[in-house]
Amino acid sequence: MARYLLHHRHEERQCGVAYAAFKGEATPLRRRPAVASCLSGGHEMWWLVEAGSSDDALAQLPHFLATRATATPITEVQIP
Repeated sequence: MARYLLHHRHEERQCGVAYAAFKGEATPLRRRPAVASCLSGGHEMWWLVEAGSSDDALAQLPHFLATRATATPITEVQIP
């Protein structure tokens, strides 16, 4: 399995919908920590997930978020 950084962006008026989407769909990301900038005005969210492909990674998000998200393959590196 590969690691992916999921990045979702929404408009300020869509914040409630973005958070509520987790209640409306079964997702392995529900009740897991995420990093978000909504409280500081950025309206972006990020997750680190493991998946077989970028499509599989995005499928872990509720539909509303997945259609507005990207999945970037990532690896850990040692910084000298």
